[in-house]
Parts: sequence; structure tokens; C-alpha cells
Amino acid sequence: MKTNSLLVVSLFVCFFFLGSVFSNDYITFNKLALPPSVTGPESAAFDRAGEGPYVTVADGRILKWKGSAIGFVDFAYTSRNRTKKLCDGTNDLELGPTCGRPMALSFNYKTSALYITDAFFGLLVVGFNGGLATQLSGGYKYLSGIDVESYTGNVYMTDASLTYNIRNMAEPGFTPDSTGRLLKYDPRTQRVTVLMSGLAGGGGPVVSSDRKYVVVPEYGKMEIQRYWLQGPKKGTNEVFMTDIGSPKSIKRAANDAEFWVAVENSKQAQGLRVNGSAIVLQIVPLAQFMDTTAVQEMNDALYVGSRHADFVGVYTN
Repeated sequence: MKTNSLLVVSLFVCFFFLGSVFSNDYITFNKLALPPSVTGPESAAFDRAGEGPYVTVADGRILKWKGSAIGFVDFAYTSRNRTKKLCDGTNDLELGPTCGRPMALSFNYKTSALYITDAFFGLLVVGFNGGLATQLSGGYKYLSGIDVESYTGNVYMTDASLTYNIRNMAEPGFTPDSTGRLLKYDPRTQRVTVLMSGLAGGGGPVVSSDRKYVVVPEYGKMEIQRYWLQGPKKGTNEVFMTDIGSPKSIKRAANDAEFWVAVENSKQAQGLRVNGSAIVLQIVPLAQFMDTTAVQEMNDALYVGSRHADFVGVYTN
């Protein structure tokens, strides 16, 4: 009788776990349309008041969603040489050195400053009123992902490569090399430190909620690395997850110690909710996307970005 009871409990736990992973959550889909001719919402972020999303787009702007009655409006830009006549609506990367190409966003919720990585202008920051962002660190081939740890103010960034840039990625037969890096920018000293090197393409990183480690996607190797900031493993890295497809970025989930991973595979894009033990808790098919660059959770919805889309996808229950 005792054995049978244990079997029933085990089966219940098993089915409960499988139901969690393959749940039907986030099945309702809507689009937040970008302005005409604008594409490439690579990253999304929300400010500390929950307003947004703020998104990066291919023509060099950061846009802010102001509700369905207004839509997206200009919030910030990364190049002082940018003109609306030349740049608005372009997706020509040859204009990047003039127009800019912001890639990823992260707020410091203590100061409301918005930090930006730009494929041509490196690391920048803009205040809560927006406008022209200030360059903090430049000289990179392809600075891609970013996460600000608001408690310390430290900025964690991924430099996708020391040899190729964003324009090279559109060339036939392109494959990432293994020269990517995880970097830390300290706003107090204004210094950049290399934490990890040898990454096969560095997607958007994120710091754990307890600030013990940073997780970093390597889309070229189809795995995720974990770099320890504290504890006996401080200063070392290890494989966090593998065999999940090609991970492009990681964002903190609403629940502490959980993350949303934007993944591409041969079939379709997916959002994976995982915990600090690298266990997949939920798989959300993103059927409206062939590729995805970010999955951001806010107010019981998932906001999904893509390099080629002309909208931000919103998945709700």
C-alpha cells in the first residue's frame, strides 16, 4: 500500500512537471506595429514605472510604446550625425556609421538611466527624458547584449566578436568565430574589464537576481555559459545549458531566480523559462516568428523582438 502511494505521488509530480513545461500559456498573440518602413526591434525594455516597451530599431532609434491610440514615438538615438530625412525607415547597414544601430537596452532602475549597446557606437546611456545618448565606451567591432545590475550600477555587456561586425553577418556562408567576450563596465571608475573571452558569438547576458552569476548565450556553440561573480567559484565559468537550439538572449523572468531565453532552432522560435538549476520550466512556441532576438516578460505578457520584423510580438494568456 505504501509503495502504491509513493507511485501515485511520483506520477502526479511527473505529470505536473510535464504540464508546466508544455502548458498552453501565452497562446493569444497581438502585434505592436512599428512606424511605416521601420524594422528590427532587436530588444525591448520597460522603465521602473512599467512604461514601454522601449525598443531598438534598425534605423538607429530607440522607440517608446505610448499605447494603442498613439503607438510608438521617438525616444532616443545614438548618433549625433543622424538626420530623420536620411535615416528614418532605413534598414541599410551601410548607413550605420551615420544613423547608428542600437542593439540592446537595459535600465538602471535606481537612476532611470537607459543603457544602450550600439553595433557602431559601443556603450551609451541616455536620461529619462531621452534624446541623444552619451557614449561611454567605444572602439568595439560588434557590441551586442547588455544588462544593468541596478544595485551596484555595474553594466554587463557582450562583445560578439573581435573580428567581424554586424554587416559581415549578412554575408553568405557567415558563421560566428570564437572571439566574443563578456565585459563589465564600472560607472564609478568608467573602466571596462574583460570577464570572459573565447565566446562563440555573445548574445544578451543577464545577472541573476541574487547577483551571484551572469549567464551568457553562445549562439555559435548553441549553449549558455555561467560566469560566477561571488562564492568559491568567483571568476570562473562553466556551461550552464546546452542542446536547446541557438540561444540569442536571456532576460530575468518575473519570478526570482528564473530567466526567459530566446531560442532559435530548425523548426521555429521559442521562449524557454528556465531556473537557476538549468531546468526548463516552460516552453512557449513563438509560431509567428522564424527567428527571435529577445523575450521580455512584463505584466503577465511576453514581448518578443526579431531582427526582421516590423512589429513587436505580444503573447498573453
